[in-house]
Amino acid sequence: MDAADLTAVALLAEPTRRRLYLYLRERQEPVGREEAARHTGIKPRLVAFHLDRLADAGLLEVEYRRLSGRVGPGAGRPAKVYWVSSRSFSVEVPQTRYALAASMMATALSAGSPEADGAESLQDVASAAGESLGDEVRRQARTKGARREAVQRKLTQLGYEPQVHDSGEWTMRNCIFSELSMSHRELVCPMNAALVSGLLSGAHVSSLRVERQMERPDCCVRLVSQ
Repeated sequence: MDAADLTAVALLAEPTRRRLYLYLRERQEPVGREEAARHTGIKPRLVAFHLDRLADAGLLEVEYRRLSGRVGPGAGRPAKVYWVSSRSFSVEVPQTRYALAASMMATALSAGSPEADGAESLQDVASAAGESLGDEVRRQARTKGARREAVQRKLTQLGYEPQVHDSGEWTMRNCIFSELSMSHRELVCPMNAALVSGLLSGAHVSSLRVERQMERPDCCVRLVSQ
């Protein structure tokens, strides 16, 4: 889960900020502090405080402009105006990665020929995506131990919630494609395994390999020593 997303969404739990944010979404155009205060019935100083908090969190965009429309001497100082950011925010517990799955599936569909096997194409795309993530790990961590630790952090970041056992086995306590796997297990689980295998390959962590375990209620992937 992105900490910035969590912070941004938490800000909207406060009623005044949520009220201002929803008002700006309705307007769909830049709004000044005075206008926001007038339409929401909130004092201007309090409006300014909350709008700036929302902007700092990335929920709003900010610029300065003359609201009177006049230019030149006597036109007055530019006012600070706000509008809703185009950035999307998502907080889900336990974490899922449906956007990642959709991206890999779309890539497989667009890149494959009409005669290509869709499931195999998806696994190839997932493997390449994993290798790209693993390559980042490899470039940042130079020793074998550091790369293993970095792989564990990357799996945590993705939402797998990896657990390393005394036996050396790594289990994933969360399936990041859970709803998709329930309805399309034969397609999604091989994609998932290919993604994690690619991560290990790209990170040059050869001491672990992926095994699928279909009988478990959580993630179908585990890592075992080799």
